[in-house]
Amino acid sequence: MSTHDDSLDQRYGAPSRTGRVLVAVIGGAIVLAGLGWLAWATVFNADPPVTSQMITNDILDDHTATVTVRLQYGDEPVESSCTVRAVAHDKTVVGELTVHPDPADGPEHSYEINTDRRATAVDWLGCTAEGQPRPR
Repeated sequence: MSTHDDSLDQRYGAPSRTGRVLVAVIGGAIVLAGLGWLAWATVFNADPPVTSQMITNDILDDHTATVTVRLQYGDEPVESSCTVRAVAHDKTVVGELTVHPDPADGPEHSYEINTDRRATAVDWLGCTAEGQPRPR
């Protein structure tokens, strides 16, 4: 007497062992590629050439705001470009400044932003360097 599984295999055919192996190999290759990409992205972004952090900001008057930032370099000081924005109460950008800090001046830098009208906040967007497209 045959079992229920045997009659189904006879009627419809048994699953292919080659197909199961092929799916396992392709799945393993996809997982390895994903892990390789994750490792590359982690190592590449772990030590950027320059990072920055806003320490303080102050709105001096209707046409001036200041910001003080701290820069930190990766392996060695590099040329960088940093951007700061002054924003009004209605979220309109009323002043923007792009600077190229000199690493010889030390880690802390202060900048004055001229504004069209009174700013209520200062946004430090960060710094970029060659090979570092995302501001930090």
